[in-house]
Parts: sequence; C-alpha cells; structure tokens
Amino acid sequence: MYYNVIGVRFKKAGKIYYFDPSGLTIDKGDYVIVETVRGVEFGKVVTNVKKVEENDVVLPLKRVIRLADDKDKLTVEENNREAEEAYHLCVKKIDEHSLDMKLVDVEYTFDRNKIIFYFTADGRVDFRELVKDLAAVFRTRIELRQIGVRDEAKMLGGIGPCGRMLCCSTFLGDFEPVSIKMAKDQNLSLNPAKISGLCGRLMCCLKYENDEYEAAKRELPDVGKRIKTSYGPGTVVGLNMLERIIQVNLQNQEQTVEFTLDELLAEGAVGARATE
Repeated sequence: MYYNVIGVRFKKAGKIYYFDPSGLTIDKGDYVIVETVRGVEFGKVVTNVKKVEENDVVLPLKRVIRLADDKDKLTVEENNREAEEAYHLCVKKIDEHSLDMKLVDVEYTFDRNKIIFYFTADGRVDFRELVKDLAAVFRTRIELRQIGVRDEAKMLGGIGPCGRMLCCSTFLGDFEPVSIKMAKDQNLSLNPAKISGLCGRLMCCLKYENDEYEAAKRELPDVGKRIKTSYGPGTVVGLNMLERIIQVNLQNQEQTVEFTLDELLAEGAVGARATE
C-alpha cells in the first residue's frame, strides 16, 4: 500500500518527517502547520508530494492542518525570543540548585503548550526541584531532555577539522553508526585527535566513502597475498583502494611494481584473489 506524503523538517538539519498533505496544494519550500505527537508545530516542506510505501511511514499518518501565513512566522520569531530568555533564566536556576548539568538549548512548541530544555550531563540528574521552579515561572508544561554530545554539536554548530561547518548542523538529518574499523579500512591515522569531531566522537564523514572502500576490499587481493603477474609471481605489499592500484613485490627481484586491477584481471592474476 502506498501513501501520498510530504517531507517536513522542524530544524535546519533536522530529521525529515512525513505528513499527509490533506489534499492541499503544497510545494517544496512552503511552511506548514502540522499535527505532531508534541502538538501543533510549524515546519518547512523539504520534499514535494510523493508516494511512499507503508513500511516507510509511521501510522497513523499525521496530517497537515494548513499552510503557514505571516502571522505564524511572527509567532515562531516570538517563541524563539522568549526561548532565549528562558535559557538565561534556566541557567541561573541550575546554578541555584548546584546541578551538575549543562543547558544546551531551549525550545517552545509552536502552540506554546510545552517548553523543552535540552541539556547534557555525565550521569543521571535529579532535576525535580528545578522543574517545579521552572513551572512556577513559565506556567506551562516543562520537559527536561538529556541529550548526547553528538546532538549537542548538532544544535550548537561549529567548524570541523576540515574547515567547513559541521555536517550534522548543516545537512545530516540522522546520525549513522561510525566505527574505528572504517578508519582502518581507509588507512587513516588512528590518532583520536585526527579522526574525532568537535563532539569528541568519530567524525561522521568516515561513513561517506566507506561503501566504496568496502567494494574495493571485495575486489582487491589482501596485502600479503601472493599473486601471479606478467612479470612473474609476487606478493601484494600495498593497495590504493580508490584508484584500484595494487603494489606487488616481485619474487626474486628487488623491485615493487604497480598494477591496476584491470591489468591483473586481464592477466588472470586476480579475480581469483590469488594463490598462497
């Protein structure tokens, strides 16, 4: 079964959520008021109406209430101003209660039905008294949500080791798993300072070329393997994964020769990832 949906983001590089367009004429770039589990929210349309399979949506599918107007945009701006004020007040309250937590961001829902305080902490924090104080001031539902360091970097932004704005804060909707094995496969330095982002975790960009390296590993012989070449048998001593170049130390000769994968395939040397 297929559903007609539009994709909506609530933050610049936030996750894309699908909504029922409710028969409205909606284009990419429009702003809409939608019904969410948090209540009524304001978001930006990032995909035109399209059909998706049932497995790709969360049922029941929430609907678009209406297109946003200038008044709605002013409401969002006002919410953002008041959220900034709430941030400074919450920081003071945290200090008063001597809580071991760091406030990262504050957000009002569009309908002002709830105010959410995002924070980081090394462990569990007993913030019950803090919630009581905040509820007495703002007189609305209060939610304190503990987030991880990657989410903190996404919210705050910054410049990565590459000199560009952080991927997570500019275009990455979701965090994908990144492992040290990816760095090893790409022959990168395993120095944590060189492969970690501002958040202190492995850089998300290690994932970008990983599929290409995985494909190359399946095609190329392993380092240390013996293969037959047009110059005679030899041992693989190095690999250029992306260009598919194999460095071979020829047997009984003190020289290393480079071959492309295509050359060795044509010679029948690999494919057969060689003989021991």
